[in-house]
Amino acid sequence: MLIGEVARRSGVSARMLRHYESLGLLRPAGRTGAGYRAYTGDDIRRIFHIESLRSLGLSLREIGRALDEPGFEPAQLVDDLVRRTRERVARETELLTRLSRIGAAEPAGWEEVLRTVALLQALGSRSAGRRQRAALASATELPVPAEALAEAALSETDPNVAGALRWALARSEDGGLGLLAEGLGSHDAEVRARAVRSIAGTAGDEATALLREALGDSEVAVRRHAALALGTRGVRDAAPTLLDMVVQATNDVDAADALGVLARDPAVAARITTELVERLAHAASGASARRRLAQALAGIPGPEACGALARLSRDGDRGVALTAAYVMKLRDAR
Repeated sequence: MLIGEVARRSGVSARMLRHYESLGLLRPAGRTGAGYRAYTGDDIRRIFHIESLRSLGLSLREIGRALDEPGFEPAQLVDDLVRRTRERVARETELLTRLSRIGAAEPAGWEEVLRTVALLQALGSRSAGRRQRAALASATELPVPAEALAEAALSETDPNVAGALRWALARSEDGGLGLLAEGLGSHDAEVRARAVRSIAGTAGDEATALLREALGDSEVAVRRHAALALGTRGVRDAAPTLLDMVVQATNDVDAADALGVLARDPAVAARITTELVERLAHAASGASARRRLAQALAGIPGPEACGALARLSRDGDRGVALTAAYVMKLRDAR
């Protein structure tokens, strides 16, 4: 079979077949009477082998080794191909993400494109100060897609930078809720906690639904962040976790404030008071716990709370009694 026919049937150009021959990959030994190359069935099979290995990403040099070295072991080469492919996919994915975010920013010209690229690079800087400035600038100078801010917030460990990112996210169009929702599914509890704290800054039913989901998280810190946000939104399901926080002295002041929001409903206020008193009694709580109870009851209306405070004002610990009496005085003044 002549080279033109081989090229037509195999889909490999005559020029590429000659290139393979010049590299020693293909060695058609046959010749016609006129001196043209004549390809045998074995030559055709080798061409298909070469093309198959090229489709896997092997270089022509690697293909020559694979086909001609009798002791060649493919395992290591395949492992190298897997590694190189993953690295290439990661680079391409990073580029695609960056391009998508630049497109989402709808730049008016190349000057804005360059400024957006600079901000995106700054968000990934090793310098906490630079990351913080980029987060603040993204909300006041040049809009950065919320997805970029959300991605940065999920990985940010510096508290000042994290606060700036949450501030910027709260001012973005959708708060990056799509990516933050993915963060709630992370295997890393720290990432889930960051996602909850970022979602908490976004209003709306979608954000509330995500916070409700986080309220059932296996990690107590994640549940607490979700409960604080839900309590201020008036979601009653947050009450048990908030009550635990008061009893256990974990962000108890914030938890008490959130309980105060929930207690605007008289029926809920009565249940909260009963639960607080019962939990403290069952825990054989000391004076510090009873003082926290008095402080938490400050924001809870209703006769049940008044009764609990009256009992605490006669507590054997002077600090508890004074705290309860002061809270009762404030309530009377209101």
